[in-house]
Amino acid sequence: MPDRRRFLQITGAAIAASAAPRALRALPPWLTADRIDRVGIQLYTVRGAMEKNVESTLARVAKIGYREVEFAGYFGRTPAQIRAALDANGLEAPSAHIAIADVRSPDWTRTLEGARTMGHRYLIVAWLDQNDRVSRDSYRAIADALLAGGAKAAEFGITLGYHNHNFEFTPLDGKTGLEVMLDRTAGSTVVFEMDLYWIISAGQDPVAWFERFPGRFPLVHVKDSAGPPKYEMRDVGAGTIDWKRILSHHAQAGIKYYFVEHDDPPDPFASAAASYAYLERLTF
Repeated sequence: MPDRRRFLQITGAAIAASAAPRALRALPPWLTADRIDRVGIQLYTVRGAMEKNVESTLARVAKIGYREVEFAGYFGRTPAQIRAALDANGLEAPSAHIAIADVRSPDWTRTLEGARTMGHRYLIVAWLDQNDRVSRDSYRAIADALLAGGAKAAEFGITLGYHNHNFEFTPLDGKTGLEVMLDRTAGSTVVFEMDLYWIISAGQDPVAWFERFPGRFPLVHVKDSAGPPKYEMRDVGAGTIDWKRILSHHAQAGIKYYFVEHDDPPDPFASAAASYAYLERLTF
Protein backbone atom coordinates (compact mmCIF):
# COMPACT_ATOMS: atom_id res chain seq x y z
CA MET A 1 0.00 0.00 0.00
CA PRO A 2 1.14 3.61 -0.50
CA ASP A 3 3.08 5.19 2.37
CA ARG A 4 1.50 8.02 4.39
CA ARG A 5 3.07 10.85 2.38
CA ARG A 6 1.94 9.36 -0.93
CA PHE A 7 -1.53 8.71 0.46
CA LEU A 8 -1.87 12.33 1.56
CA GLN A 9 -0.62 13.55 -1.81
CA ILE A 10 -3.14 11.40 -3.65
CA THR A 11 -5.98 12.37 -1.34
CA GLY A 12 -5.20 16.07 -1.54
CA ALA A 13 -4.94 16.00 -5.30
CA ALA A 14 -8.19 14.10 -5.62
CA ILE A 15 -10.04 16.59 -3.42
CA ALA A 16 -8.60 19.50 -5.36
CA ALA A 17 -9.53 17.87 -8.65
CA SER A 18 -13.10 17.27 -7.56
CA ALA A 19 -13.50 20.94 -6.71
CA ALA A 20 -11.95 22.14 -9.97
CA PRO A 21 -13.76 22.73 -13.26
CA ARG A 22 -14.29 19.56 -15.30
CA ALA A 23 -11.60 20.55 -17.82
CA LEU A 24 -9.00 20.69 -15.05
CA ARG A 25 -9.87 17.46 -13.23
CA ALA A 26 -7.37 15.13 -14.87
CA LEU A 27 -4.83 13.93 -12.32
CA PRO A 28 -1.14 14.13 -13.21
CA PRO A 29 0.36 10.85 -14.52
CA TRP A 30 2.58 10.31 -11.47
CA LEU A 31 -0.52 10.05 -9.31
CA THR A 32 -2.31 7.51 -11.48
CA ALA A 33 0.68 5.33 -12.46
CA ASP A 34 1.57 2.08 -10.71
CA ARG A 35 4.78 1.55 -8.81
CA ILE A 36 6.50 -1.14 -6.74
CA ASP A 37 5.59 -0.65 -3.11
CA ARG A 38 8.21 -3.03 -1.68
CA VAL A 39 11.34 -3.75 -3.70
CA GLY A 40 12.95 -7.07 -2.76
CA ILE A 41 16.37 -8.59 -3.39
CA GLN A 42 17.57 -12.13 -4.10
CA LEU A 43 20.43 -12.59 -1.64
CA TYR A 44 22.47 -14.51 -4.21
CA THR A 45 23.50 -11.01 -5.32
CA VAL A 46 25.43 -10.57 -2.04
CA ARG A 47 26.31 -14.22 -1.45
CA GLY A 48 29.98 -13.44 -0.75
CA ALA A 49 28.99 -11.23 2.16
CA MET A 50 26.40 -13.78 3.30
CA GLU A 51 29.13 -16.41 3.49
CA LYS A 52 31.10 -14.17 5.87
CA ASN A 53 28.26 -12.90 8.06
CA VAL A 54 24.55 -13.39 7.49
CA GLU A 55 23.40 -10.95 10.15
CA SER A 56 25.53 -7.99 9.08
CA THR A 57 24.67 -8.59 5.42
CA LEU A 58 20.95 -8.47 6.16
CA ALA A 59 21.53 -5.23 8.09
CA ARG A 60 23.32 -3.66 5.09
CA VAL A 61 20.55 -4.75 2.73
CA ALA A 62 17.93 -3.22 5.01
CA LYS A 63 19.94 0.02 5.22
CA ILE A 64 19.74 0.37 1.43
CA GLY A 65 15.96 0.33 1.77
CA TYR A 66 14.99 -3.25 0.97
CA ARG A 67 12.22 -4.71 3.10
CA GLU A 68 11.91 -8.11 1.44
CA VAL A 69 14.61 -10.68 0.70
CA GLU A 70 14.72 -14.01 -1.06
CA PHE A 71 17.18 -16.57 0.27
CA ALA A 72 19.48 -18.87 -1.69
CA GLY A 73 21.00 -20.83 1.21
CA TYR A 74 21.20 -20.13 4.94
CA PHE A 75 24.97 -20.46 5.50
CA GLY A 76 24.81 -22.62 8.57
CA ARG A 77 22.10 -20.67 10.36
CA THR A 78 19.06 -22.37 11.85
CA PRO A 79 15.53 -21.29 10.90
CA ALA A 80 15.15 -19.62 14.32
CA GLN A 81 18.41 -17.67 13.85
CA ILE A 82 17.34 -16.55 10.38
CA ARG A 83 13.98 -15.40 11.68
CA ALA A 84 15.65 -13.45 14.52
CA ALA A 85 18.01 -11.70 12.06
CA LEU A 86 15.11 -10.79 9.79
CA ASP A 87 13.05 -9.41 12.65
CA ALA A 88 16.00 -7.40 13.99
CA ASN A 89 16.32 -5.59 10.66
CA GLY A 90 12.66 -5.10 9.78
CA LEU A 91 12.88 -7.60 6.93
CA GLU A 92 10.57 -10.28 5.61
CA ALA A 93 11.59 -13.29 3.53
CA PRO A 94 8.52 -14.26 1.53
CA SER A 95 10.52 -16.63 -0.67
CA ALA A 96 13.58 -18.88 -0.81
CA HIS A 97 15.29 -20.89 -3.52
CA ILE A 98 15.65 -24.64 -3.13
CA ALA A 99 16.72 -27.63 -5.24
CA ILE A 100 14.40 -30.16 -6.85
CA ALA A 101 16.20 -32.73 -4.66
CA ASP A 102 14.75 -30.99 -1.60
CA VAL A 103 11.24 -31.49 -2.96
CA ARG A 104 11.88 -35.16 -3.59
CA SER A 105 13.68 -35.76 -0.29
CA PRO A 106 12.25 -37.76 2.63
CA ASP A 107 13.07 -34.63 4.67
CA TRP A 108 10.66 -32.45 2.66
CA THR A 109 8.40 -32.05 5.69
CA ARG A 110 11.32 -30.82 7.79
CA THR A 111 12.21 -28.32 5.05
CA LEU A 112 8.66 -27.04 5.12
CA GLU A 113 8.67 -26.73 8.89
CA GLY A 114 11.83 -24.61 8.74
CA ALA A 115 10.43 -22.49 5.92
CA ARG A 116 7.35 -21.75 7.96
CA THR A 117 9.50 -20.67 10.92
CA MET A 118 11.38 -18.23 8.69
CA GLY A 119 8.16 -16.78 7.33
CA HIS A 120 8.53 -18.05 3.77
CA ARG A 121 5.34 -18.10 1.76
CA TYR A 122 6.98 -19.52 -1.34
CA LEU A 123 9.70 -22.08 -1.99
CA ILE A 124 11.08 -21.92 -5.51
CA VAL A 125 13.00 -24.62 -7.37
CA ALA A 126 15.80 -22.61 -8.92
CA TRP A 127 17.79 -24.95 -11.17
CA LEU A 128 17.67 -28.21 -13.08
CA ASP A 129 20.65 -30.40 -13.90
CA GLN A 130 21.17 -31.42 -17.51
CA ASN A 131 19.60 -34.86 -17.10
CA ASP A 132 16.39 -33.26 -15.79
CA ARG A 133 15.86 -31.21 -18.96
CA VAL A 134 16.59 -33.41 -21.93
CA SER A 135 13.06 -34.12 -23.12
CA ARG A 136 9.37 -33.40 -22.66
CA ASP A 137 9.18 -36.42 -20.37
CA SER A 138 11.96 -34.95 -18.21
CA TYR A 139 9.99 -31.76 -17.74
CA ARG A 140 6.79 -33.73 -17.09
CA ALA A 141 8.62 -35.56 -14.31
CA ILE A 142 9.71 -32.24 -12.79
CA ALA A 143 6.15 -30.94 -13.02
CA ASP A 144 4.86 -34.07 -11.30
CA ALA A 145 7.39 -33.62 -8.50
CA LEU A 146 6.24 -30.02 -8.11
CA LEU A 147 2.61 -31.13 -7.97
CA ALA A 148 3.30 -33.71 -5.27
CA GLY A 149 5.58 -31.41 -3.29
CA GLY A 150 3.21 -28.49 -3.70
CA ALA A 151 0.31 -30.45 -2.24
CA LYS A 152 2.35 -31.15 0.89
CA ALA A 153 3.63 -27.56 1.04
CA ALA A 154 0.06 -26.26 1.02
CA GLU A 155 -0.49 -28.00 4.37
CA PHE A 156 2.12 -25.60 5.80
CA GLY A 157 0.68 -22.51 4.12
CA ILE A 158 3.52 -22.50 1.60
CA THR A 159 3.32 -22.39 -2.20
CA LEU A 160 5.83 -24.29 -4.33
CA GLY A 161 7.14 -22.77 -7.55
CA TYR A 162 9.73 -22.90 -10.31
CA HIS A 163 12.26 -20.29 -11.48
CA ASN A 164 13.38 -20.25 -15.12
CA HIS A 165 16.72 -19.66 -16.75
CA ASN A 166 17.08 -19.72 -20.55
CA PHE A 167 17.35 -23.47 -21.17
CA GLU A 168 13.62 -23.98 -20.53
CA PHE A 169 12.93 -22.24 -23.84
CA THR A 170 14.80 -24.75 -26.01
CA PRO A 171 12.21 -26.39 -28.31
CA LEU A 172 11.55 -30.07 -27.63
CA ASP A 173 9.50 -31.50 -30.46
CA GLY A 174 7.89 -28.12 -31.00
CA LYS A 175 7.21 -27.32 -27.35
CA THR A 176 9.44 -25.73 -24.71
CA GLY A 177 10.12 -27.14 -21.29
CA LEU A 178 8.46 -24.19 -19.61
CA GLU A 179 5.31 -24.75 -21.64
CA VAL A 180 5.29 -28.41 -20.62
CA MET A 181 5.50 -27.49 -16.92
CA LEU A 182 2.95 -24.68 -17.13
CA ASP A 183 0.47 -26.90 -18.95
CA ARG A 184 0.95 -29.90 -16.67
CA THR A 185 0.55 -27.84 -13.48
CA ALA A 186 -2.46 -25.82 -14.71
CA GLY A 187 -5.18 -25.58 -12.08
CA SER A 188 -2.84 -26.54 -9.23
CA THR A 189 -1.17 -24.48 -6.52
CA VAL A 190 2.21 -24.60 -8.34
CA VAL A 191 3.41 -21.16 -9.46
CA PHE A 192 6.29 -19.75 -11.49
CA GLU A 193 8.88 -17.10 -10.76
CA MET A 194 9.80 -15.47 -14.05
CA ASP A 195 13.39 -14.34 -14.37
CA LEU A 196 12.95 -11.43 -16.73
CA TYR A 197 16.62 -11.31 -17.72
CA TRP A 198 16.82 -14.97 -18.69
CA ILE A 199 13.57 -15.07 -20.63
CA ILE A 200 14.65 -12.05 -22.67
CA SER A 201 18.13 -13.47 -23.28
CA ALA A 202 16.35 -16.57 -24.63
CA GLY A 203 14.70 -14.36 -27.27
CA GLN A 204 11.27 -14.43 -25.64
CA ASP A 205 8.83 -11.62 -24.82
CA PRO A 206 7.71 -11.80 -21.16
CA VAL A 207 4.46 -10.00 -21.97
CA ALA A 208 3.48 -12.73 -24.44
CA TRP A 209 3.88 -15.29 -21.66
CA PHE A 210 1.85 -13.15 -19.25
CA GLU A 211 -0.91 -13.00 -21.85
CA ARG A 212 -0.81 -16.72 -22.53
CA PHE A 213 -0.58 -17.81 -18.88
CA PRO A 214 -2.26 -15.02 -16.89
CA GLY A 215 -1.87 -15.04 -13.13
CA ARG A 216 0.81 -17.76 -13.09
CA PHE A 217 3.78 -15.53 -12.19
CA PRO A 218 3.41 -14.08 -8.68
CA LEU A 219 7.17 -13.53 -8.37
CA VAL A 220 9.71 -12.05 -10.78
CA HIS A 221 13.45 -11.53 -10.84
CA VAL A 222 14.39 -8.06 -12.00
CA LYS A 223 17.84 -7.72 -13.52
CA ASP A 224 18.95 -5.83 -16.59
CA SER A 225 20.78 -6.71 -19.79
CA ALA A 226 23.15 -4.92 -22.14
CA GLY A 227 21.31 -6.65 -24.97
CA PRO A 228 22.50 -8.90 -27.81
CA PRO A 229 24.72 -10.56 -28.66
CA LYS A 230 26.25 -11.28 -25.24
CA TYR A 231 23.42 -10.10 -22.96
CA GLU A 232 25.86 -8.94 -20.30
CA MET A 233 24.08 -8.45 -17.00
CA ARG A 234 23.57 -4.90 -15.76
CA ASP A 235 22.14 -3.15 -12.71
CA VAL A 236 18.44 -2.50 -13.14
CA GLY A 237 17.93 0.65 -15.17
CA ALA A 238 21.44 0.57 -16.65
CA GLY A 239 20.59 -1.79 -19.50
CA THR A 240 18.23 -2.14 -22.42
CA ILE A 241 15.16 -3.85 -20.93
CA ASP A 242 11.93 -1.82 -21.18
CA TRP A 243 10.78 -2.06 -17.58
CA LYS A 244 7.81 0.25 -17.99
CA ARG A 245 6.34 -1.91 -20.74
CA ILE A 246 6.90 -5.21 -18.97
CA LEU A 247 5.86 -4.20 -15.47
CA SER A 248 2.75 -2.38 -16.70
CA HIS A 249 1.40 -5.94 -17.20
CA HIS A 250 1.90 -6.83 -13.53
CA ALA A 251 -1.81 -7.39 -12.86
CA GLN A 252 -2.17 -9.71 -15.84
CA ALA A 253 0.90 -11.68 -14.78
CA GLY A 254 -0.24 -11.81 -11.15
CA ILE A 255 3.02 -10.30 -9.84
CA LYS A 256 3.17 -9.79 -6.07
CA TYR A 257 6.93 -9.82 -5.41
CA TYR A 258 9.82 -8.18 -7.25
CA PHE A 259 13.34 -9.38 -6.43
CA VAL A 260 16.41 -7.55 -7.72
CA GLU A 261 19.26 -9.84 -8.71
CA HIS A 262 22.70 -9.58 -10.30
CA ASP A 263 24.64 -12.82 -10.70
CA ASP A 264 28.16 -11.37 -10.62
CA PRO A 265 28.31 -7.63 -9.87
CA PRO A 266 31.75 -6.01 -9.42
CA ASP A 267 30.49 -4.36 -6.21
CA PRO A 268 27.45 -6.26 -4.91
CA PHE A 269 26.19 -3.62 -2.49
CA ALA A 270 26.67 -0.76 -4.95
CA SER A 271 24.76 -2.82 -7.51
CA ALA A 272 21.99 -3.54 -5.01
CA ALA A 273 21.73 0.14 -4.14
CA ALA A 274 21.64 1.29 -7.78
CA SER A 275 18.93 -1.20 -8.70
CA TYR A 276 16.88 -0.30 -5.64
CA ALA A 277 17.11 3.44 -6.40
CA TYR A 278 15.88 2.88 -9.96
CA LEU A 279 12.96 0.62 -9.06
CA GLU A 280 11.89 2.61 -6.02
CA ARG A 281 11.12 5.64 -8.21
CA LEU A 282 9.95 3.77 -11.33
CA THR A 283 6.32 4.27 -12.38
CA PHE A 284 4.58 2.22 -15.04
